[in-house]
Amino acid sequence: MSELPSDITQLLPVRSVGVPDALTDAELLTLYSTADPSLTLVRANFIASVDGSATAAGLSGRLGAPADKRVFDLLRQLADVVVVGAGTVRGEGYGAMLLGDAAAAWRVARHRPAHPVFAVVSASLSLDPASDVFTKAPVRPLVLTSSSADPARRQALEAVADVVSCGEQRVEPLRLVAELRRRGLTQIHCEGGPSLLGDLIAADVLDELCLTVSPTLEGGAGPRITRAPAGPPLDLRALTLDHLLLSGSMLLSKYSRAR
Repeated sequence: MSELPSDITQLLPVRSVGVPDALTDAELLTLYSTADPSLTLVRANFIASVDGSATAAGLSGRLGAPADKRVFDLLRQLADVVVVGAGTVRGEGYGAMLLGDAAAAWRVARHRPAHPVFAVVSASLSLDPASDVFTKAPVRPLVLTSSSADPARRQALEAVADVVSCGEQRVEPLRLVAELRRRGLTQIHCEGGPSLLGDLIAADVLDELCLTVSPTLEGGAGPRITRAPAGPPLDLRALTLDHLLLSGSMLLSKYSRAR
């Protein structure tokens, strides 16, 4: 879908007459910024096809386009920490969490570290300490795991990352958020995958969901953006639509949790 445009216009809320249609990066940053970044915010960013698939041929990136990638990068620019499940790190081929020079300079000018922290969630610690995620990271990554994880794997990863227990048998979302907040990482940004998002929703710690609807039909083979943990069905979590953007036929929305 690389032939699609990167220009983004705002559908809702309606903008003032006379304002140029195409949004600048500065305007997009304002739309996605929080009023007080010192307060904890848990945000997730996902993409889905029109028929509800989170992937195409197993990869979420196949659903994207330049406009979606543009917002993806800007959301990282705003984050203190980017949290990703280990399965997504492996499946999507993640490397080191490096921002571009302009984004890093923007952060430094606002008295923030040049790059966000990369936090990988893995209860089993099935991660390669020699991968670029760790060896080329500009900031020492975090690995969020359980106390019962394999001690040998933990020791190997501790050479390249801070390994933090966030639960006894599994990574517990409330513990995860508390550990990140304790480190001063209040702007928490999740990029996947479905199981991690399902855990955040079940624990009711998700404050915002940025959802891109790709103008494609996947056919029904792929997963949803969220996978519920074991247990009884949840009560519905009400959301408020904060804004709706358009690029070509792609919709980019931001919802916040109505508390």
